[in-house]
Amino acid sequence: MPDIVPLPADYAQWLGELKTRIHRAQQRAAQAVNRELVLLYWQIGQDILQRQKREGWGAKVIERLAQDLRNAFPDMRGFSRANLMYMRAFAEAWPDPAIVQQAVGQLPWGHNLVLLSKLETPEMRLAYARRALEHGWSRNVLNIHIERRLLEREGQAVGNFSNSLSSPHSDLAHESLKDPYLFDFLGIGKEANERAIEDAIVGHITQFLLELGAGFAFVGRQVHIEVGGDDFFIDLLFYHLKLRCYVVVELKAGAFKPEHTGQLSFYLSAVDAKVKTEQDNPTIGLLLCKSKNKVVAEYALRDSSKPIGVAEYQLMEALPEELQTSLPTIDAIEQALADKDGA
Repeated sequence: MPDIVPLPADYAQWLGELKTRIHRAQQRAAQAVNRELVLLYWQIGQDILQRQKREGWGAKVIERLAQDLRNAFPDMRGFSRANLMYMRAFAEAWPDPAIVQQAVGQLPWGHNLVLLSKLETPEMRLAYARRALEHGWSRNVLNIHIERRLLEREGQAVGNFSNSLSSPHSDLAHESLKDPYLFDFLGIGKEANERAIEDAIVGHITQFLLELGAGFAFVGRQVHIEVGGDDFFIDLLFYHLKLRCYVVVELKAGAFKPEHTGQLSFYLSAVDAKVKTEQDNPTIGLLLCKSKNKVVAEYALRDSSKPIGVAEYQLMEALPEELQTSLPTIDAIEQALADKDGA
C-alpha cells in the first residue's frame, strides 16, 4: 500500500478555493464561446440582409446556403434554413453590433429567440435579458415571465413606502411588489373565498413564490400571534431576503376597503414587536384584494405610518394576448423571400 502523505493543515481550504476558480474559469469560457456564437449569428444575419438588398437574394439562395454550411461544418449545429432566417431577423432587430457586448450577447441563442418573438421593443427585450442574466433564468422560465408580463407588473402596487420607509429601502420595497398578481395556477374559480384561496396558495407554494418574485421566503400560514391575551392569526407570512424584513400578506376575497389597512397595520405592529429582531428592517404589509379603487387605496394609505402595499389578484388568466410582435414569423420571412424568387 502506498504511504499516506500527511496533508497541510490548510489543504482542504486551498482545494476548495481551487475548485471555485476552476468552476469560474469554466463559466467564463462558456460565456465567451456563447458571445462569439451570438456575434457570428448576428454577422451572418447582417450578410443575408445586405445581400438581399443588394442582390435580391430569395428563399432558394438561403436554402442552398444552409445546405452548403451543413456540408462544410457537419459537426456544428445551427445552420438549418429556419435558423438562418432567425439570424436574419436577429440582425434586423439589432442593427448595432454593440448589442452583442450587452446582456443580449451573454444569453444563449434560444433565449434571444424568445426575446425577439415575444417582445416588441428593444427596451423591454434588454430589460428581460438583464433580469434573465441576473437570476439565471432558463429559456422556459424566461418565456413564462414574458407571457405573464412580470416586468410590466412590477412596482405597480399602490403603496406608501416613500412616506413610511427610508431610502433606498423604500424604493426596493416598491419595486418588490407588483399589480396585479396572477393566481391562475391555483385552479380555483373566481368566486373562491379567502380560506379557499389561502389553501390553494399553500398547496402551490412554489408557483406562488415564483409569482411573488425573487427574494421571498415562505414562513407560514395562519401564523399565531398573541397580543394582550387575545389570539390573532396572520394569513400568510414571508421573509424578503433582499429587503431583510418580514412581509405580512393578507387576502381579501372582495374589493378593497379602507378599514382593511387598519387590520393590516395592527398585524405589522405585532410582528415588529414579537417576531422581528434588531437585525430586521420594519415589517411590510401586502394587501391582496379581488379589486380596488386606486384613488381610495391611495387615500387610505396617505396618513398611515406603516409600510403597506395594495394590489389586485386574478384567479384566472385575464391579461390581453398582445404578445405577437412586429417581428415576422419564419413563415412570413420565407414567403417574402419566395416572392423575390418568383419575381
